[in-house]
Amino acid sequence: MGWWDSHLHAFRPGRGGSRGGVEIGIPTDDDYTEVVAGWEVPVVEHFSEAGDRMLYEYDFGDSWEHDITLLAIEHRIKGQKYPQCLAGERACPPEDCGGVPGYERLVAALLDPDDEEHDDLTEWIPEGWGPELFKPSRVRFDNPTRRWKRAFEESY
Repeated sequence: MGWWDSHLHAFRPGRGGSRGGVEIGIPTDDDYTEVVAGWEVPVVEHFSEAGDRMLYEYDFGDSWEHDITLLAIEHRIKGQKYPQCLAGERACPPEDCGGVPGYERLVAALLDPDDEEHDDLTEWIPEGWGPELFKPSRVRFDNPTRRWKRAFEESY
């Protein structure tokens, strides 16, 4: 997604994955939900047949939710790299932009040079970022172990 795991996040297996069930993510002291460490249980173990669904939520404050559905399991194509991103819309929202309402405000301010927050927000967002910039062919999948180390180990 372009985020750096600086916030709590979880995969919730099942029909949309309501909170209160088993989650795959970063265990905390929260007694509300059983959280299985994502580095111990691969998410792929919950996708075994077409139609399997999972909800992914990133940043429990901003609450970015993604409904993930396994469409099909197909034969591997020789020479093709996996996983692949086949489609999508818009760029990943910047970290800490305030969820959907904050993102909408950010985009409106960036598109209006007369907006009082335009200059400050232009300096805050990553260089080259734009809300409509998305190309599936440019999506890169990180190694989860390296990503975990980058997020949680100081000396990485």
